[in-house]
Amino acid sequence: MFAFILRRLAQAVLVMVSVALIAFMLFQYVGDPVVFLLGQDATPEQVRELRGQLGLDQPFVVQFWHFLVNAVQGEFGISLRQGAQVSTLIAERLPATLELALVAGLLALAVGIPMGVYAALKRGTFVSQLFMTISLLGVSLPTFLIGILLILVFAVYLGWLPSFGRGDVVQVGWWTTGLLSAQGWTHIILPAITLAVFQLTLIMRLVRAEMLEVLRTDYIKFARARGLTNRAVHFGHALKNTLVPVMTITGLQLGGLIAFAIITETVFQWPGMGLLFIQAVTFADIPVMAAYLCLIALIFVIINLIVDLLYFAVDPRLRVEKAGGH
Repeated sequence: MFAFILRRLAQAVLVMVSVALIAFMLFQYVGDPVVFLLGQDATPEQVRELRGQLGLDQPFVVQFWHFLVNAVQGEFGISLRQGAQVSTLIAERLPATLELALVAGLLALAVGIPMGVYAALKRGTFVSQLFMTISLLGVSLPTFLIGILLILVFAVYLGWLPSFGRGDVVQVGWWTTGLLSAQGWTHIILPAITLAVFQLTLIMRLVRAEMLEVLRTDYIKFARARGLTNRAVHFGHALKNTLVPVMTITGLQLGGLIAFAIITETVFQWPGMGLLFIQAVTFADIPVMAAYLCLIALIFVIINLIVDLLYFAVDPRLRVEKAGGH
């Protein structure tokens, strides 16, 4: 187990260094930060002085090393558009994105797993076919169209829910949350549903496929031969083994929810990292782009590591293989 963790940590470090190199290349080849900061009318003396202050006159390897050291400390310099520390901007926007991704992920699991189990156990019924049709729509429709349709129906026509913003937030230390206020809940419903639709349909189809596969295995036939009830077979044996691969996909999809919430945050003007990144791309704000890239990579690496460890703990076959290998 310890060797397994060490290997995963070494892989995580390698991935983060590679991503940091890609982010650093943004500083080198996507515009000149000195021009952004000083403008086109700067004198050559001002340009040389600022390049020296920023360390841009040093060799590539030295600059990359300084970038790595600062990135480990969470420092990515000054935003070229807003003139504030990038770390401060990220810290202000991170709670909103994590909150939205968490609610969307829980919604996708709470609805997708029961729908997938029902579609597998009740094949051929009208409700099962309806679930499969809904899943095709969820996979096919683009996220921005789902968001616009939800706004049109529930915000414009019915007037039940707000169409933009985060609502009232509560300060809990350095963290801000809208889940402790009624207005915050009303604001998060539409964007959370929009972000969860694709993940929900993916989980539903995956659970259905895995459930059907597990129900055909020999140990399920043996469980039926022992006289176990359908409830015990379906939920005590089949579902438990179905959720092992689903757990892996779900963990990676949670990272995807955080990384690809950009469209949802843009449609609903949700004040998260995705909206900040879109604004940074529009104004070529390279430090913010680099920080976002590194942070998303770190989130994926952490989630992937946690999923690997959970998979190792849940699936006894992996422990047996590791023990046999040693």
